[in-house]
Amino acid sequence: MKKIIIASFAAAALSTVAMAGVNGKACVACHGANFEKHAMGKSKIVSEMTHADIATALKGYKAGTYGAAMKGVMKGQVAKYSDADLDAFAQTIGK
Repeated sequence: MKKIIIASFAAAALSTVAMAGVNGKACVACHGANFEKHAMGKSKIVSEMTHADIATALKGYKAGTYGAAMKGVMKGQVAKYSDADLDAFAQTIGK
């Protein structure tokens, strides 16, 4: 039952991501289906971050003011999205 609930939540989150305009498939490839992985063994675990921290990180990557080892990769991933898109996406993941 727990797996069904988690899978349903993940599907809903990805649907919301699509509506927000952010490419959720690209995120899942590195961060895991439930954002439970350290991307490339280096990032924070996104599912453990707050919505506000995620939004700050995404907008910081876009501006080039946030991040360490993954700064260049993430800047390319978020550059095309508006701050509103990134805020909306941040609300669909984390806590």
